[in-house]
Amino acid sequence: MEQKEMRAVYAQALIELAEKDESIVLLEADLMKASGTLNFKKRFPDRTFQVGVAEANMVGIAAGLSAGGKIPFADTFSCFAARRAYDQFFISANYARQNVKLVGTDPGVSAAFNGGTHMSFEDIGLMRNIPKLVVFEPSDPTSLKKLVEKNAYHKGNTYMRLHRKPANIIYSENEEFELGKGKILFDGTDVTIIATGVVMVNEAIIAHELLSKRGISSAVIDMHTIKPIDTELVLTYAKKTGIIITCENHQVVNGLGSAVAETLSENQPTLLKRIGVNDEFGEVGTQDYLQKRYGLTAENIVETIEEVLKIKQNGYAKNDHR
Repeated sequence: MEQKEMRAVYAQALIELAEKDESIVLLEADLMKASGTLNFKKRFPDRTFQVGVAEANMVGIAAGLSAGGKIPFADTFSCFAARRAYDQFFISANYARQNVKLVGTDPGVSAAFNGGTHMSFEDIGLMRNIPKLVVFEPSDPTSLKKLVEKNAYHKGNTYMRLHRKPANIIYSENEEFELGKGKILFDGTDVTIIATGVVMVNEAIIAHELLSKRGISSAVIDMHTIKPIDTELVLTYAKKTGIIITCENHQVVNGLGSAVAETLSENQPTLLKRIGVNDEFGEVGTQDYLQKRYGLTAENIVETIEEVLKIKQNGYAKNDHR
């Protein structure tokens, strides 16, 4: 499958937007090479602000630029974006009703050799708690390019998780995206897999293929926007398949799985299993090793679905017996 480097796609998308709109500006905290944004600086040196290793200050400056009518994109590792700069983002950007586009790179196991201190398994959870904030994670180069543009012209603060390494191209260039609306990758009748981000959407696609060979019909949804969740789509497939499996490169607490669970419990109680990190810190390793270590694999998705299908079948049998 063809791949593109996500950080290069991100930088090019920003450059194309900035060429048409002088209000687009970029802020970095000494990670331009890591974020892939050096080309933006070369093209727009007067609209690039390198603040050094001072993430909280970067977010404060971004809020000030927003108040002055700019559309600031502020990039850093997701662990720093979510933890180190949280108060400034909460108060200076969100409470103050500004328009800051905060980007957290290398989320979850994609941090790999940067290890546990840099492995953000909690950033979605932190960001979901901020009122009105839009939280999303593109799953491939095409969705990244399209959602960056939607992000730029969304009126309000956003948090985007950015997988910066190469990623498989899933969507065609003609595909359209909207913040808050999931994408159906495959239809199905036995179970629905709802995944988010590069790591888990790709694993969900592999799981779909494995399940198909076993005679199990699985729907796969790319839920790129975790907040606001696409309630209509979740409920439609809960009614259709009766089983939901959520997959995320994040703690199962207060992430995608929690967002889906909240939706189901209040509207359409449905058999649900959440696949993600289970109350653990990160550690050093290759991404392949880490995915196996935390159960973020297609094989684990398939095993979980087979277990849940047995539960559903046994439940029906008991009900029929009574």
